Amino acid sequence: MSTGNEHQAQFRFYEELNDFRPPAQRKTTTTYRFFGTPGIKDPIEALGVPHTEVELIVVNGQSVGFDYRLQNGDRVAVYPVFESLDVTPLVRLRDAPLRATAFVLDVNLGKLARRLRMLGFDSLYRNDYTDAQIADISVATGRVILTRDRRLLYPSRVTHGYWLRATDPDAQVREVLTRFDLSRQVRPFHRCLDCNGFIEPVPKTEIAAQLQPLTKKYYAEFYRCSDCQKVYWQGSHYEHMQRKLGALLERN
Repeated sequence: MSTGNEHQAQFRFYEELNDFRPPAQRKTTTTYRFFGTPGIKDPIEALGVPHTEVELIVVNGQSVGFDYRLQNGDRVAVYPVFESLDVTPLVRLRDAPLRATAFVLDVNLGKLARRLRMLGFDSLYRNDYTDAQIADISVATGRVILTRDRRLLYPSRVTHGYWLRATDPDAQVREVLTRFDLSRQVRPFHRCLDCNGFIEPVPKTEIAAQLQPLTKKYYAEFYRCSDCQKVYWQGSHYEHMQRKLGALLERN
């Protein structure tokens, strides 16, 4: 029932969207009070859910877009991004599903960035990025924002982003692989851990002057980052990285 000019609508959030809701309000119907006819994106985010996490909105049994204007008495169901379910016949909230495997990470996710690069994923990261720069990069290049700060996902211009639930870097890797269904796209040791550039084979003769005597003596195959020129070879550190990689992929 409305009181004066105040209206009400009923919202229900499904699956992992409940992570953004207060514990007592998860998996329940919430009454949202409002005035006028706001765009439906605003109440969704007012209830704590970034629009980048949403793939499907159903109002009174009909799928709608973010341009829908909320009406008194509406019953709203909000669903998360689908990675394996075809919802093409419905109103999609972005031009394409989140199949891009290129990321830009917030300043607190440096360890995750290195792990994603080790798995071969294009992952931009700098510890001096501002929130605005991260949004600009995402919009300009179609990269998915990975963040622990949900406020990064609220600007309307941001269409691809994900709020990480885990805090441990290894758990975050597994979360990203699962969330975006990326296990089959893993290409280990194809990107530089330091700068994200491609790693390519390089003749030993080209980098011999950069090598320590024992490295030069015992190793024959070398690789070099195409951007920062860092040299890699399969020494004891490589075996350690292989074990790390196995642990990261074990559950995926």
